[in-house]
Amino acid sequence: MSIALVILAAGKGTRMHSDIPKVLHPIAQTPMLVHAMRAGASLSPERTVIVAGHGAEAVEKVAIAEDESAIVVRQEEQLGTAHAVMQARDALSDFEGNVIVLYGDTPFIEPDTLQRMIEARASHDLVMLGFDIAQVQPRYGRLIMDGDKLVKVVEYKEANEEQRAIRFTNSGLLTCDAKLLFDLIDQVSNENASGEFYLTEIVAIANARGLTATAIKCDESETLGVDSRADLAAADAEFQSRARATLLELGVTLMAPETVYLAADTVIGRDTVIEPNVVFGPGVTIESGATIRSFSYFEDCHVSRGAIVGPFARLRPGAELGENTRIGNFVEIKNSEIAEGAKVNHLSYVGDASVGAASNIGAGTITCNYDGVLKHRTVIGENVFVGSNTLMVAPVSLGNGAMTAAGTVVTRDVEPDALAMGRARQGNKPGYAKKLVEMLKAKKARKDKGA
Repeated sequence: MSIALVILAAGKGTRMHSDIPKVLHPIAQTPMLVHAMRAGASLSPERTVIVAGHGAEAVEKVAIAEDESAIVVRQEEQLGTAHAVMQARDALSDFEGNVIVLYGDTPFIEPDTLQRMIEARASHDLVMLGFDIAQVQPRYGRLIMDGDKLVKVVEYKEANEEQRAIRFTNSGLLTCDAKLLFDLIDQVSNENASGEFYLTEIVAIANARGLTATAIKCDESETLGVDSRADLAAADAEFQSRARATLLELGVTLMAPETVYLAADTVIGRDTVIEPNVVFGPGVTIESGATIRSFSYFEDCHVSRGAIVGPFARLRPGAELGENTRIGNFVEIKNSEIAEGAKVNHLSYVGDASVGAASNIGAGTITCNYDGVLKHRTVIGENVFVGSNTLMVAPVSLGNGAMTAAGTVVTRDVEPDALAMGRARQGNKPGYAKKLVEMLKAKKARKDKGA
């Protein structure tokens, strides 16, 4: 049966104390909403509907960037979860199949859990997702079961002491036939302590109509919600712990796992060694057998097999390292290809450039790629030796086998096998250093005496 996702993402998140919509706060450098969308995408949904409210334009921009076919609808007033889901009605008016309701601030739902919900729907009209809570908390409703029958959901504010002691707790996620879901919501009232239209009311309504409802169970960690900065930090820590454990299981060496920060989409191959205090931003792939040394930072880049990067290196978007390359301390690479066996070992900036195989870039080298208005490209051939403190003023190219003398400013192309030397002529004045020091000392003495 076809599947549609309805992801609730309208809340302001008052406890976040932020102008940013709550669902756009990042976990592992990816908005929470995107985590929820990716979990749902594992089911290959026919439609994805995002219910936005606070900061709707920003939410829509992120949602469409992740899935250009996503439909974003508005909840102008936040009148409860049932009211929020109802905003998706028009977007699903011609849809036939199952709807799964997800939450944009609950980013850790596993694809397997969603699949189990769909499987349970085959024999029940309504399926909710719950978990056994470790500690009683007032923010969660309780799932009242009779065998495998879900009798009702009681919000904590409405629950008596016996019900509050129940550990089986509502996550908020559910699945139901689309037409039935909206039919049930039509009968939800707001006669409760909060004056809101609770989505959970549809359980009692379904039972009263002789329909079947049940709840399946997942691990509590999957339902971790985010309502505050403290929750956000805890969620990020949970993600990092899981991601590091996965890398270790896949054969990656993390010398100090707790110091390595990963993005949601970081890919690292087996037998790679990651030293302490390394940060991976979005869009990074590290192939097998690489070595990443301490205090290096990566974003939107690719590192091939056998490469050694760092310490204190920065790979910015568009950096592409070939096999067995060497990127050393205090080197920054941006939008550049470094071919197999090339070395950029010390204190250099290579931006908007290509460096050919087996070339060596000396310490203090800079590709001068920006003229204040436009970016320009530097092309360095194979087996090129670039002397220390060379400035290459782009656009410029160095042919295969070329060399530059230390301190050279390259302003025009260098043909293959040529030596470029572009620095001021040196002149030595015998004895002048001694005379200069004596003159300066005398000047200082007169100044001190006058003082």
